[in-house]
Amino acid sequence: MLPSYEELSAWLPDLLSGLSISLQVTVLSLLIGIPFGLLLALGVLAKSRLTKILALFLVEVGRGAPALVLLQFIYFGLPTSGLTLGSFTAAVIALAWNTGAYTSEIIRASLQSIPHGQREAAVAIGLNRLDALRYVLLPQGLRVALPALLAFSILIFQGTSLCFTIALPELVSRAYEIGSNTFRYFPALLAAGVLYASISIPAALLVSHVEKRAGSYAQR
Repeated sequence: MLPSYEELSAWLPDLLSGLSISLQVTVLSLLIGIPFGLLLALGVLAKSRLTKILALFLVEVGRGAPALVLLQFIYFGLPTSGLTLGSFTAAVIALAWNTGAYTSEIIRASLQSIPHGQREAAVAIGLNRLDALRYVLLPQGLRVALPALLAFSILIFQGTSLCFTIALPELVSRAYEIGSNTFRYFPALLAAGVLYASISIPAALLVSHVEKRAGSYAQR
């Protein structure tokens, strides 16, 4: 049942090509989604009722709808309204929306965890709201949020496996293609799983290390 050396040698280029696409989708989704999450977090905390309602709507839809549904909606649903996107673009948009929705709650909680005295001190030294956010609140809040953001990044990387449903040639799609050509589905998917684990496990260890460092910083 395990793949032979010859099979792995033949499959590895295709699997690595799929892994590369999975990583590209992950990185772009995070680069777009985390700043989007910051904007949503600030929107939820805003005094404007309209801004708060709009931000809450985007957050609740992004969190409430499974990532698979968002992928299907953007790739298959939007063309009915005249907007057609490629599978790569649709995957990035869907996962970035999902990322923004979840990370907004992480960032909002981290900002609210900062002692109120920090805000009062910022006002006392003459900082306006924007400067207080930029120089006082965000540096501390993002330091608190970093471990949770890194952990969520691993979930997004693993979530790219859902993109095979919209014909994106990522890692799982490549494994299924190999399986359909060779009728060796189990070994092909097992090899794909090993590649996922080779990135997810070291990343999880890194997150654990960052959490310990963040905990020691908080105790100072």
